[in-house]
Amino acid sequence: MQKFIQLWLGQTASMIGSAMSAFALTIWIWESTSQATALALLMFFTQLPRILLAPVAGILVDRWNRKFLMGIGDAVSALLTLTILLLYISQNLQIWHIYVAAAINGIFDQIQQLAYSAAIATMMPEKHYSRASSLSFLANYGASIIAPTLAGILYSAIGPGGIFTIDLATFTIAIATLVSVKIPQPAIASNPQATRFHLWQELSFGFRYIVDRPSLLALLVSVSLFWFAHDIGAALYSPMILARTDNNARILGTILSAAGAGGVLGASIVSIWGGPKRRIRGFLLGMAGAGLSKIVFAFGQALSIWIPAQFCSSFNFPILGSSNEAIWLAKVAPEVQGRVFATRAVIVQLASAIGLLIAGPLADRVFEPAMQPSGFLAAIFGPILGTGAGAGMALLYAISSLGLLLVAVGGYACRLLRDG
Repeated sequence: MQKFIQLWLGQTASMIGSAMSAFALTIWIWESTSQATALALLMFFTQLPRILLAPVAGILVDRWNRKFLMGIGDAVSALLTLTILLLYISQNLQIWHIYVAAAINGIFDQIQQLAYSAAIATMMPEKHYSRASSLSFLANYGASIIAPTLAGILYSAIGPGGIFTIDLATFTIAIATLVSVKIPQPAIASNPQATRFHLWQELSFGFRYIVDRPSLLALLVSVSLFWFAHDIGAALYSPMILARTDNNARILGTILSAAGAGGVLGASIVSIWGGPKRRIRGFLLGMAGAGLSKIVFAFGQALSIWIPAQFCSSFNFPILGSSNEAIWLAKVAPEVQGRVFATRAVIVQLASAIGLLIAGPLADRVFEPAMQPSGFLAAIFGPILGTGAGAGMALLYAISSLGLLLVAVGGYACRLLRDG
């Protein structure tokens, strides 16, 4: 684990900087538009190239040096951040610039994430897979504790430009640690049919691999449904809180930090514990816990509800995520993980992108007007959720959270998934 932890520390530094930049861009876009759709489109344009290019990325990860690919991902992200910074300083930054940068970053981030995930299996034995996966969640949620609070304070002090500069500094740490770590490269499969470069066979390999294994297919369907429902809510998360707090960036940062704290605790427990022996149980229980917590979050209108609900929600994600990742790492041969994981990414991200694409228009055109004091849903849900700005998004968030709970219940009812 020592070399992996060294790699992980560098990537964690980069995640903190990137999360600060993402927070700053979220506030900037909301202040410029006051539209949930604008923020949802930022997430959508990040996902779209991932979907289109993930199969090719999977081939690259299986055939190219994974350390090199991770370095390219960090370098491109740094260049894009520098471009956004220069546009902001020159007062030429527009929302479409951010969308284009998000799309380009999505391409290389997809390659980097696939290379990072596939590297786990070559850097350590199977018994450490859950721990390694939980450390990845620890990095994400650790960044979520530090970045939003710090960015929320710095946003009014040094502005987005200063935050982008800090992000650039963190990329140098990530690249420096990556250069110093050796990442073993697995041998390409010896089967002539597998090694001969036939583009269609290569692109479709991951899909055929999963379809031939019904338990993996059931797991993929369950994960995809979960992230479809989850990302409807994720698209509404920041605008809902900003709308209900009069654009208070510090409150949003505080809630995001609570999310980070819950995730860090969950990831720490999994890292020490190693995760449940029946990994599918950890996956399904984590889903159910996240769904229940998010339902409570949707009904909140103050920090006294939002913070504990968000903490509990985020606590579940390292459990469900590390369990899910450990199953895939154990069931998929290392030499084909790039292509198989790319296929998984395509399906999950397609479901996610659909959720992101419909969330903004549903919120802005249907649920927000319906939850105004004179709206047609205000009389039914107003006594619970309130009315006015953000109430419609809260109702849609509650519906999407109920969907998470239903996916978990459906997973327990499916014997192929439960016993797979």
